[in-house]
Amino acid sequence: MHIMIKTEHLTKEYGGQKAVDDLDLQVDLGATFGFLGPNGAGKTTTIRILTTLTRPTSGRAWINGFDVVSESSEVKGEFGIVQQHLSLNRELTVRENLDLHARLHHLDRAERRERIDELLDYVDLLEYADHLIDRISGGMKRRVMIARALIHRPRLLILDEPTVGLDAQTRRRIWDLIRRMNSDGTTVFLTTHYIEEAEALCDRVGIIHQGHIISLGSPLELRRHLGLTTVELRSEGNNTEYRYFPDRTTAAKYVQTLPSSAENIVMRESNLEDVFVELTGRRVCE
Repeated sequence: MHIMIKTEHLTKEYGGQKAVDDLDLQVDLGATFGFLGPNGAGKTTTIRILTTLTRPTSGRAWINGFDVVSESSEVKGEFGIVQQHLSLNRELTVRENLDLHARLHHLDRAERRERIDELLDYVDLLEYADHLIDRISGGMKRRVMIARALIHRPRLLILDEPTVGLDAQTRRRIWDLIRRMNSDGTTVFLTTHYIEEAEALCDRVGIIHQGHIISLGSPLELRRHLGLTTVELRSEGNNTEYRYFPDRTTAAKYVQTLPSSAENIVMRESNLEDVFVELTGRRVCE
């Protein structure tokens, strides 16, 4: 399997504090990889290193075989990135925003026109091409940013919280677009605080905490390692105890052993947040 992202012993220090600490990571070509962790875990620093914005203190990283430090020019041609915060020019139209970005990538006039029309159709925004950015919805702006990131045909798309602030219906439309891009051959590397987003989209997930990858695998593998069924025991003081079991049958047998006075018992499927909390003692959104 060809490797799109690889890091070896990647470390970044700020003032003696390690934001990324001896990070080993591999993302295969064509995968959709989820990078989960709380704020301050090292996600943003890792992305900044991968996108050549920050030099590592030690260790190495490669994008599609190119070293992010010594071959930064080649690396920049391999990825597109959609930042969490909207960064479109509000005084320009949708088409003008894409045209500006295409010029930065040195596309000639004919190629720019063809590529922009192709992408506007791809993200279903052709009829909004001449609308000012301030006149379209938040979900449409996110799709413009995705189209902009794809302008130079990158093989890797990095999405930093791609659906933050969007309503559920719009979020699922973005999910469909991400799935389509991946099925068309684009490797997707995304960070998200929405557990259901990672479970819905990602082939593999890496959970990072204090600069380390502490768990890595498919969503199902990570849940299976913890236990596929969760039993919540809620006390009168609103404290909740969590127990994990390999299946509902085993969980049900445990529930039957509880005293008859036990109330507020919930049995449900486990999720990636359960995995994260058990590993780190923190919720993903902290």
